[in-house]
Amino acid sequence: MSERSLRGTQLGSRSLESEAGVEPAPRQLIEYVCEDGHRFTVPFSVEADIPATWDSGTHGIGERVGIEKPEEEEGKHVRTHWDMLLERRSFEELEVLLDERLKIRRGELPPQV
Repeated sequence: MSERSLRGTQLGSRSLESEAGVEPAPRQLIEYVCEDGHRFTVPFSVEADIPATWDSGTHGIGERVGIEKPEEEEGKHVRTHWDMLLERRSFEELEVLLDERLKIRRGELPPQV
């Protein structure tokens, strides 16, 4: 079997296909600028949705040149445990419950089941 192997061709690491006749997809170069003035370009497909910001990798986040600054998207309000609790009970009810639980912890009232 070892007589029939192709020695020295590195078949596992190199492709024997050529790039003849292969045409890459049409691209456009989009320019971004960082806060420190660093300018860089990123190639995108002509059909791609172009983001307003892009991370340069070394200088931070760059904003796209030639467009207005994107509006800040209003994030979804995250409901906390306290918010959900206030939806079910009033603040006065919570004060009464807290006082009752503190008296139980202090031993002033017997524990409720």
